Amino acid sequence: MSATERCQVVIVGAGPVGTTMATLLAKQGADVIVLEANEDCAQDLRASTFHPPTLEMLDEVDVTPMLLQRGLKAPVYHWRDRQSGEVIGFDLGELADVTRYPFRIQCEQYHLSRALAEGLARYSNAQVRFNHRLLAFDQDDKGVSVFVESPTAIQQIRCDFLIAADGANSVVRKWLGIEFDGFTYPERFLCLSTDEDLTAHLDNLAYVNYVSDPEEWLVLLKVPSLWRVLVPTDGDATDDDLRSDARKDAIFGRLVGDGARVKTFHRTLYRVHQRVAKSFREGRVMLIGDAAHLNNPLGGFGMNSGLHDAFNLFEKLAPALKNGSPNGALALFDRQRRQVTHDFTQAQTIENMAFIRGGAGEGHELRRQAMLAIQGDDERRRAYLLKQAMFDSLEKARAIN
Repeated sequence: MSATERCQVVIVGAGPVGTTMATLLAKQGADVIVLEANEDCAQDLRASTFHPPTLEMLDEVDVTPMLLQRGLKAPVYHWRDRQSGEVIGFDLGELADVTRYPFRIQCEQYHLSRALAEGLARYSNAQVRFNHRLLAFDQDDKGVSVFVESPTAIQQIRCDFLIAADGANSVVRKWLGIEFDGFTYPERFLCLSTDEDLTAHLDNLAYVNYVSDPEEWLVLLKVPSLWRVLVPTDGDATDDDLRSDARKDAIFGRLVGDGARVKTFHRTLYRVHQRVAKSFREGRVMLIGDAAHLNNPLGGFGMNSGLHDAFNLFEKLAPALKNGSPNGALALFDRQRRQVTHDFTQAQTIENMAFIRGGAGEGHELRRQAMLAIQGDDERRRAYLLKQAMFDSLEKARAIN
């Protein structure tokens, strides 16, 4: 093993949450090392929505202009009934008095993580190390010893704090033995991407559409070059069947009439979870992003809530870095982000899933009527928009002490 290296913070994971955390720390002057097991930032096809307060936060790391340039502005999103064709629309433009970004930006998340990873090269006090996999760590009252596998050796890094941004299968969370309570949806989700112009086949289509249907609900999202179509799948079907041309043809056949001629660029299967770690912090080790919580994609809260974790933790960690020891503010990070995750992100995404999965019957009709009532009432609609845009969750987090 090579000689022990020293830094203030080690971050595990070079996704959008990890690279954002690293950039905040590097700008402040902290010595930070980011470890990424893969050879590049992952090209994850799931997260693509940036909410207004997230765009405001990302101004602090100088990447919002890039997202505005590369992404699509989506002020309007739709809840749609596939059978009746009814559209219940909401316009974030109504929040122009509370944010300079009254819209979502639709842009693949890897643009953010790659831009930030490349930008960290400007800082002499920051490094991103690809092909470096965390093996284990050990913490004591003075710091954390991190053991890392590089392409050529086993390395040891001694740091003041360790931050886990290493995703749903977080090695850090597992080493800590922190329970990851919740459930997994029985169906897997299939994400298909295509350059087919869906607006030519579906009237009044927004860039973001949640489409309810008793037989096959779906989500239609536009990113700059492609449409993404997200559908639930038969839990008993094989991977080959779910990714087959026949399956693709049938899905697009129901959308555009002739599915066989539709070209797809990705056919990605994944499971969807609703889980929250029992704790987001143990001693000098903190969990953020998917390492700390998972939720279904309806509403686009997953990546955004992870980025909100990073900004919240940065506020609490900055004072601790001055003397190299934990303080009460880190416990406050845990309380604020864990409670908001339970009270807002989990509850809202489960509610969103219930609406779109219902598709028919008394329950669906009650949810439909409730949504129409919100849409038609100025005060309730504004409150709903603030909630869906995630301003509400941030305000509630600030109120927790």
